[in-house]
Amino acid sequence: METSFHMSLPCLSVTETKNFYVNSIGASLGRTAKTWVDINLFGHQLTFIKAEKFNFTNPNYVFEGKILPSFHFGIIVGVETWGEIYAKLSNQNFDVVTQTTFLKDKIGEHLSFFITDPNDYMLEFKSFKDPKEMFKS
Repeated sequence: METSFHMSLPCLSVTETKNFYVNSIGASLGRTAKTWVDINLFGHQLTFIKAEKFNFTNPNYVFEGKILPSFHFGIIVGVETWGEIYAKLSNQNFDVVTQTTFLKDKIGEHLSFFITDPNDYMLEFKSFKDPKEMFKS
C-alpha cells in the first residue's frame, strides 16, 4: 500500500502561498478556493487555510551544532531531485539555508536544507545517503 501524508496549516495569503509552492518549488496545484488551497508536494497533500499570524514559544533547537527550527515540515526526496530543487531555489534569490550533511558517516546520514515559505513556515528538503536508514536507529 502506498501512503501519503496530509498536513493542514494556516497561511497569510492563499495567492502568495500558491505562487511559492507551484511556481518556485514546482509542486502542482490541487483543489483551491478563495480561502484555502491544496498543494501536491511529491504526492503528499498540503492544505493551506487563510488565517491570522500566530507564534510559537520555542522556535529553535540545536542539532549537531546547528540551530534548527523546531516547527517545520519537509519532504524526503532522492539526491538528484534534492539538488535540482536546491539549485532552482538558490538561483531565484530565496533565502535558502545553506545545505548541510547531518549524521555524517553515521546511520541516517542525509543532506538537508531549509527555506521559509511566504507564511514564515520552515520547509525542509532531505535526501538520505541510504533511504533504508530513514527510520533506522
